[in-house]
Amino acid sequence: MLFYERKGNALVARLSGELDHSAATRLRGELDALIDETGVTRLLLDVSALEFMDSSGIGLVIGRYKRMARRGGSVAVIGSNARIDRIFNMAGLYSLVERMS
Repeated sequence: MLFYERKGNALVARLSGELDHSAATRLRGELDALIDETGVTRLLLDVSALEFMDSSGIGLVIGRYKRMARRGGSVAVIGSNARIDRIFNMAGLYSLVERMS
């Protein structure tokens, strides 16, 4: 599930539940549309309510990173727990996106 709000030049996207293939496919389209509509230069992914994430979720993050980089923007992750941190570290995502507390 996706909840979002715009804060200045940033889009805060709160992800919850499971980020698997099915959810990632749907969220990809929703996030891309929101990024394009709002014209933001910063995407903040709030994963504090995310219970599960697989390789499709990793692909979603990488894709949004590339999309934001093409716009001169950036991506950061907020509220990651030990499980999500482990996935991000193993996938090397923290070399692409900032980890915020």
